[in-house]
Amino acid sequence: MPRVTSNYLPKYRFHKPSGQARVTIEGRDFWLGPWKSKASMLEYDRIITEWLANGRRLPAKQSDAGLTLVELIAAYLKHARAYYRKDGKETSEVVSLVRSLRIVKELYGKTAVAEFGPLKLKAVRQKMIDIGWCRNQINKHTQRIVRMFRWASEQELAPGTVVVNLQNVAGLRKGRTEAKESKPVLPVPDGDLQATLPHLPQVVADMVRFQRLTGCRPGEVCQLRPGDVDRSAGDVWTYRPGSHKTEHYDKDRVIFVGPMAQNVLRPYLLRPADAYCFSPRESEAKRRRLAHEARTTPMSCGNRPGNHKAKPKHPAGKCYTRETYWQAIARAVAKANKVRKPGEPAIERWAPNQLRHSAATEIRKRYGLEGAQVCLGHSAANVTQIYAERDMQKAAEIMREIG
Repeated sequence: MPRVTSNYLPKYRFHKPSGQARVTIEGRDFWLGPWKSKASMLEYDRIITEWLANGRRLPAKQSDAGLTLVELIAAYLKHARAYYRKDGKETSEVVSLVRSLRIVKELYGKTAVAEFGPLKLKAVRQKMIDIGWCRNQINKHTQRIVRMFRWASEQELAPGTVVVNLQNVAGLRKGRTEAKESKPVLPVPDGDLQATLPHLPQVVADMVRFQRLTGCRPGEVCQLRPGDVDRSAGDVWTYRPGSHKTEHYDKDRVIFVGPMAQNVLRPYLLRPADAYCFSPRESEAKRRRLAHEARTTPMSCGNRPGNHKAKPKHPAGKCYTRETYWQAIARAVAKANKVRKPGEPAIERWAPNQLRHSAATEIRKRYGLEGAQVCLGHSAANVTQIYAERDMQKAAEIMREIG
């Protein structure tokens, strides 16, 4: 079987017994007409053009009107795994799509695509409510399902009327549905933050400090490299992440690094420009070194450094991910709660994205909404409103004077 490359095209071939031209795609023969005739060559061009436009897949046949939802979901997920990628890896959107479409498959897997209408979409949504998903989450998953049918319409796998009818289904409104509401993401209380830091590895603790001072996203602090930091300005450095949340919208992302954040970051810049500043491997090596220095067991007993043959199931990587960063913080919070004195309130588990909320709240309080907007890198002020907690004390002071 010939190897398929990105430049591969099915060949225009001669069928000697019939004198016809043909092309074979996905094991299916297309008869084009008399060999080397103008009509056969035009037909070949038409078939190849449709095949390329459809992502090197054959367009749906007219008989595909009876396509079932199981078949559509399989085709759409194949498309999604190729489309939703960043830096060569699938994004979290693929995981969300799988969760959304699993319910559709369970309820209506054998149903024809053309028969899926608003009432069936509402039944899928009700199932999400029964499972216990929150309202905002359900609305997003519902939009993903409609997006699949829009793609199916573009590929001529579903009638266009199906998409139009599904788009008429309004989203769930607050207070007018049985779906529960999600809890707002609040800033990390400074007391909880300071109580957690001593229980974090030094590398992760510096990641937390850097993120709290700059207001960057968790993924942006994880991928920080010396080559991404411009120190030419002197007093304020600029950090341009190699990959960020809105890069597919052709938006630039600049993170400003002030003197305090520079002090946190400076020791990690003494490495190659393309090496990650915050390395799990370095953190694990330091943890092992400290454990060895604190060792009380004689060297003749137990394992010595370098002779432990067992390989860890998940070895430390080159850089932290958002998930491993969150896990390190969760473990530190659990350790901090174990040493709390009797009567002291437990520290609530917090996540790295809450550090961004903390920075946004402080910046907005001191420099206003516009200051928070430019520091967080938001193109619209209404997005900043989500991150910046309202200064209730300021409102109380105003009303104390005029109310």
